[in-house]
Amino acid sequence: MENWTKVLETTDLQHAELMRSVLINEGIEAVIINQKDSSYTVFGSVLLYVPDEFVAQASEILKNSEGE
Repeated sequence: MENWTKVLETTDLQHAELMRSVLINEGIEAVIINQKDSSYTVFGSVLLYVPDEFVAQASEILKNSEGE
């Protein structure tokens, strides 16, 4: 994904969706790439990306949100 940076990698899709919602509520566009195996969901990761210009802001928001 050109001009997008990964700000979160997790194995929990629900956590990624929650963090995506937090970023969107803060006005930051965010997308999830689900790389989990469809047959064996214990394998793979869920990645959260934001546009390059929002990496610092998104990282700070995620850090504060995960601490709650």
